[in-house]
Parts: sequence; structure tokens; C-alpha cells
Amino acid sequence: MKATQRIRKWNQAIHRDLGYFFAGMTVIYAISGIALNHIKEWDPNYNITQKDVQVKPFEQEGFTRDMAVAMLEPLGEAHNFKKHYFPEPGILKIFLDGGSLTVDAESGEGLLEHARRRAVFFEMNYLHYNTPKNLWTWFSDIFAGALVLLAISGLFILKGKKGITGRGAWLTAAGLIIPAVFLMLYL
Repeated sequence: MKATQRIRKWNQAIHRDLGYFFAGMTVIYAISGIALNHIKEWDPNYNITQKDVQVKPFEQEGFTRDMAVAMLEPLGEAHNFKKHYFPEPGILKIFLDGGSLTVDAESGEGLLEHARRRAVFFEMNYLHYNTPKNLWTWFSDIFAGALVLLAISGLFILKGKKGITGRGAWLTAAGLIIPAVFLMLYL
């Protein structure tokens, strides 16, 4: 077997096996990346619900924990109380397990918010943000290196007019030009 045939065979085997091994990671990072690209339109980690509420007006002076819990009782949130404070005069902020309540002391108008983790997206983003650290960082770095190897080895899978010396060269050039154009537009 010629040396070029051996190299080609090894290239295909490496490309194939790395592709199989990292298929799950590629899907996780791709879906999470799309979600994070649109973070201004929606929160990919949490589903936040808001509800306008009305409570009895109250005085900030002498406001206690017991008063906060009593305020939450009709809203069905007394058991979720964590703590409270006044971020600015006349505005009460109560932290709840899984949410918060912000109330204007003078009018009693408030906003009740609940945040619930989005299934699947939260976990994918957790990994994408590299939150776990340590061993996960190493695995993520290996994955990034594997993506480089997959991209380079993929250039040489096909030969002839559909490979890197034919159509593949034009597609590779286009794939490099597009990010360069966006860099020129945005920098």
C-alpha cells in the first residue's frame, strides 16, 4: 500500500471515529450556541413568568419579616419567603424560593415573578458556559481540538473534482470569506 493511501485511510478513520465520539457534544454545543445567540430575545436558562398583584399599602418604617410573610399569605407564597429589603425608599423587594415580589409601599401595586429552569436548555448551557470546571474544562478543550482536527481532516476525505482541489476549495474559501466580511462590517 502506498504511503498516500495509508495516510488517506488513517485520515478517514480519525475523522470518522472522532465524529462518532464527539457527535453528542457537537449537538449540545450547537443547540446551546443557538440559544445563547438569541439571549436578548429570550432567556434560554429560565422561563420567567410575571403577574401583577395588589396588596394593602404599608409603611416602610418598622416593616418586619412577619409582615412580609403575612403579605405573601394571600398570594400563596408565604412558604417560599427567603428575605426582604428596600432597594429604594418605598419599594419593597421580597426574595422567594424560585422568584421575587416587588411592591410599591404607597400604592400596594406589585409584580410577582417566578423563574423556572428550562428543561434540557439549562443543562446544555451549564456545560457550554464551562461551569463545572476542572475535568470538564479538559474535556471541553479536547473537544475544541477535536473540532479543529475534524475540520482539517474533513478537507481531505474526498479527492478529485469534489475534493479540496475542486469544488471543496471554493466552498472552503467561501466559508473563510464570510466570517472575514462580518469582521470587517462589525469591527
